[in-house]
Amino acid sequence: MSEAKSLRVAYGEALVELGAANERVVVLDADLAHATMTSLFQAKYPDRFYNFGLAEANMMCAAAGFAHSGLLPFASTFALFGTGRAYEQIRNSVAYVNANVKFGLSHSGLSVGEDGGSHQSVEDIALMRVVPNMTIFVPCDPVETRKAVFAAAEIDGPVYIRVARPVVETITAPDTPFVPGRIVLLREGSDVCILATGLMVKEALKASDALAREGIRAAVADVHTIKPFDSEFVLAAAEKYGRLLTVEEHSVIGGLGSAVAETLAGASAAKFRRLGIRDKFGYSGKPADLFEAFGLTPGHIASECKALVG
Repeated sequence: MSEAKSLRVAYGEALVELGAANERVVVLDADLAHATMTSLFQAKYPDRFYNFGLAEANMMCAAAGFAHSGLLPFASTFALFGTGRAYEQIRNSVAYVNANVKFGLSHSGLSVGEDGGSHQSVEDIALMRVVPNMTIFVPCDPVETRKAVFAAAEIDGPVYIRVARPVVETITAPDTPFVPGRIVLLREGSDVCILATGLMVKEALKASDALAREGIRAAVADVHTIKPFDSEFVLAAAEKYGRLLTVEEHSVIGGLGSAVAETLAGASAAKFRRLGIRDKFGYSGKPADLFEAFGLTPGHIASECKALVG
């Protein structure tokens, strides 16, 4: 297994690697290069790096221009500013014309921690998911983050890569499949299936370990792609396990839980629960404390699974 590292560092390193393999890659940032770690690309390829300052909307429009010129732009800032402040530009200048722009947006979810609710994007997946032509990757560890960057480069059209701030333990391997639009089953089970995305995949595996000690076998699936969504996997899991739980560091409205609910509606009678942020903003605190307060710990996941099985 690779060393633990922040997903933003893994993102920056992947950009450098991709830039060496593809000279069409250019990187744009909004004066946050040392936070998003695009500074690694800037140091290696200063002539292909563009700092737009605190002008995210301008940056997204410029990214569309780069794409129309045949370049491969990766635009980066904080998830809140990218998906929120520049939403109209992403919608109209990029997605509406299916421009080949990639968004590597960092500091997503509650794990921004002490920056507080004003900077914790708990609605970014929902915003990007409703935009036509958009692909959404939510990697769970550094290895998967690298795969997401390289996969994004191969997709013709806009891609949102949701990047987290904390240092994360590697839980997947280089040979773990990463196929856009396909859920990966990381652990088999028989009683319930946990569908987790991003930082919650590790927490789901911990919950599965705890449940196993109580005689409950919980399968764990890594949903690294929110859009296009793997409905085929979900329906097969509903048939096989009869009980599904989604876990996400995002609002339960419009994210993974909604995607699964939409898939099951009218097509399955499986028991189903959603675990995520319940229609509220975050607040300042250590990431671990926020996960506890918002019910996103292995203990909470295990409790939800037992309620389903019970």
